[in-house]
Amino acid sequence: MSKYLIPVLLILLIVYGSMKKVNIYQSFCSGAKNSINLVYNVFPYICAIMLCVALFRLSGLSSLLVKMLSPLFSLLGIPTEVSELVLLRPFTGSGSVSILENIISKYGADNYISRCACCILSSSETVFYVSAVYFADTKIKNITPAIIIALIGNIVGAIASCLLCRII
Repeated sequence: MSKYLIPVLLILLIVYGSMKKVNIYQSFCSGAKNSINLVYNVFPYICAIMLCVALFRLSGLSSLLVKMLSPLFSLLGIPTEVSELVLLRPFTGSGSVSILENIISKYGADNYISRCACCILSSSETVFYVSAVYFADTKIKNITPAIIIALIGNIVGAIASCLLCRII
């Protein structure tokens, strides 16, 4: 059934546009043209984030921060084993999934640590990537408050995730 979802949605969109007397082809071309400008504006930010994440992990700074922050995370109820996930999630989505995969292969799928990791991944966001994409093409220049609030939301989500996994 899922293989028919996108074609059905496209057909419904074309029918709806035709009923509203919209030039569908021209609208599509205009949207594609605008997306090229967006990619052009966002690419340097995304490239910088990916480079920083790679350097962060390869330099060993990630491991050092995990060791330093693990006691604080433990105090907050976050298992030490998921500390790296909590630290890297704001920067990278695919790297976070890779960390989750490692946790699940090491501890098993139905384990407290794995459940915490899954919930943390699901309840958090790649703050810096999303900020780069959303704020790159806007006039907003001071994005620091938005990033701070999003990071606080990530840590609160991680704490709540681990608490709920412990209760359930």
